[in-house]
Amino acid sequence: VQLQASGGGLVRPGESLSLSCTTSGFTFGDYVIGWFRQAPGKERETVSCIDGDDSTVYYTDSVRGRFTISSDRARNTVYLGMTSLEPEDTAVYYCAAVERRDFVSLELACFTHYGMKYWGKGTLVTVSS
Repeated sequence: VQLQASGGGLVRPGESLSLSCTTSGFTFGDYVIGWFRQAPGKERETVSCIDGDDSTVYYTDSVRGRFTISSDRARNTVYLGMTSLEPEDTAVYYCAAVERRDFVSLELACFTHYGMKYWGKGTLVTVSS
């Protein structure tokens, strides 16, 4: 199982950015794939998750309405569209995955990062004027 996040960069408050998570080595529809972030000095936190089979999505409260998660099964890729970015969104963003069968619901799989089994290297997002 391999995941690779990309697309990070430096943006100004209010601007938008899109991240990509390219996956390989597993059957996409059998997994939950999520985005997580870790700011300096803070714990890693959930951003958003998507069910690889039925595309059900989950968002943490702080990003709901601003971020959009989506997937392209043909490309085995998960995207995170981020709008109205705030300095508080500054963090290293990681994508991660876990088998759907390990959890009875998407919420339980994604409520914390501890549910994820496979991790990719992160991509840095900096929001600053």
